[in-house]
Amino acid sequence: QAQLEEAGGGLVQAGGSLRLSCSGRTGSVYIVGWFRQAPGKEREFVAAITWSGGNTYYADSVKGRFTISRDNAKNAMYLQMYRLRPEDTAIYYCAATKTPIPLDAGASTYHYWGQGTQITISS
Repeated sequence: QAQLEEAGGGLVQAGGSLRLSCSGRTGSVYIVGWFRQAPGKEREFVAAITWSGGNTYYADSVKGRFTISRDNAKNAMYLQMYRLRPEDTAIYYCAATKTPIPLDAGASTYHYWGQGTQITISS
């Protein structure tokens, strides 16, 4: 059962931009992050941010192109994506953890998940 909800997916041409948002009802969280899963591949880490301090961490594949942010007042987080590539095509999931974990922690350490939103980048 998803406790978070993503919005903003869609079809974009290569080189374009998209902004994902995520919100939900959870208890206190420490880290919020984005993961993605392409067809036939395992779910992979994209980016994470600490809820309180705003420290960020990115996968090498998206560094310099994606920006993760959060709005504590709105209880929401975002993933701004620029210069999108066909290999960015995947289902994107937002996630949150209720315990302190390293920013580069894997998917299994997250407690709350959204249902995912499809992003397709055409070449």
